[in-house]
Amino acid sequence: MQIHSTSAIEPGAKIGTNVSIGPFCYIRHDVEIGDNCTLDAHVTLLPYTSIGQNCHIHSNVTIGDTPQDLAFKDEPSYVNIGNNCSIREGVTIHRGTKAGSVTQVGNNCLLMANSHLAHNVQLGNDIIVANGALLAGYVEVGDRAFISGNCLVHQFVRIGRLVMMAGGSAAQKDIPPFCMTRSTTLNKVMGLNTVGLRRAGLTSEERLTLKRAFRILYQSNLLIPEALAKLETEFDADLVKEICDFIKHSQRGIAGYVRQRQREE
Repeated sequence: MQIHSTSAIEPGAKIGTNVSIGPFCYIRHDVEIGDNCTLDAHVTLLPYTSIGQNCHIHSNVTIGDTPQDLAFKDEPSYVNIGNNCSIREGVTIHRGTKAGSVTQVGNNCLLMANSHLAHNVQLGNDIIVANGALLAGYVEVGDRAFISGNCLVHQFVRIGRLVMMAGGSAAQKDIPPFCMTRSTTLNKVMGLNTVGLRRAGLTSEERLTLKRAFRILYQSNLLIPEALAKLETEFDADLVKEICDFIKHSQRGIAGYVRQRQREE
């Protein structure tokens, strides 16, 4: 364990083996840091924060501060960070609002510089949140999603598995799994995340199935209930069932469709 002489660690903090803590870090009570973690300079970890193993937290990161929510009653709530995460410069992550609630980051996530996770955000595994992206309270993000730079995600929105949010796009409605949003637009998808699907190892047959399902959902002029019924009738693939289940559980509705080169009015 290496702890710089300028860093302050309160009694009650638990620090694993082979942990490196750089200059001017502040580790409060009821913080847990797993084995083989590195904290660069000026990292602040506040009470009820848990960091998994093999994480690298870069300079000027603050994790576990109280939520920016007027409903907060100053009760214990938590932030849990998984294993093998990289949290870059200036990231802020707030703990949950209600007593006992959790802001969760899964394993193998990369949070790039100046991104923000508000209270009760739930990130799955293998997620990238790029520079300046802002995720509001209670946002849920599925595994292997990519949130590009300066994206805005409204509170309670769900981002499906393997979604690609293009740079500067915003979501007030749920983004179904496997889709790509259109850059600098609000609540619009423009197609499938084809590059991400290939990188995830989906076969050409699976990608073709998703393409057919996307056309029914977004390009058939059917209402959402009608499109769901058609998808469930014509497909038995688990990937299509995942899309249908996601939409059925949507509380905010799903994003609409816009062609890639179609101009917004």
